[in-house]
Amino acid sequence: MATRYLEIRQGVLSKNDQLAAGLRERFARAGLFVVNLVSSPGTGKTALLERLLAEMRAMGLHVAAVVGDLQTDNDARRLARSGAPVRQITTDGMCHLEADMLAGKLEGWDLDALDFLFIENVGNLVCPTWYDLGEDIRLVLLSVTEGEDKPLKYPVMFNSADVAVITKTDLTAACECNLDAMRANIRAVRPGMLIFETSAKTGAGLSELLAFLLAQRRAKYPTA
Repeated sequence: MATRYLEIRQGVLSKNDQLAAGLRERFARAGLFVVNLVSSPGTGKTALLERLLAEMRAMGLHVAAVVGDLQTDNDARRLARSGAPVRQITTDGMCHLEADMLAGKLEGWDLDALDFLFIENVGNLVCPTWYDLGEDIRLVLLSVTEGEDKPLKYPVMFNSADVAVITKTDLTAACECNLDAMRANIRAVRPGMLIFETSAKTGAGLSELLAFLLAQRRAKYPTA
């Protein structure tokens, strides 16, 4: 049974990788920079993304978001307050997004008219690890409320991400979080990993994260 299970899983992942490669080509032709946000539930993905979308729109950038949740469209409605176009994927119990789910939600959108697409993945630090969505950058979010050892407990997710974002830093003192230990644990799992420290409530660190994302897009599409 174990061998059969692995064969099925490999087949599913292989199909997903092929679809993701097609999406990546499609995004590149459109000059669209795609960011995949992953984290455990309650880390603050939606709050952070709502602020990023609003600030990017204020700068004249064309941004959109796709949100994955097991049930409800609560997060999609929150993100829509930014004024950006938002679409919901309800997974009905599936703990991650897959490339075919994302592809189905892109129909009718003029990707050529967008600068950034953000994917808010299902809150989970295990399942989304394995599924490529054609993104340019994967951001893993970790809040100060979760404890400093979360990267050590979920090393594969942190290894699969490109950048770490510490959230809810306005609660650092209240949670007695040791940020030095949190940073050290992230880099113990992923040496040299770039880390941003942010608060969606106060706005701390958002300008640095935004500048990084803009620089990454310029590097990929220098004439855009």
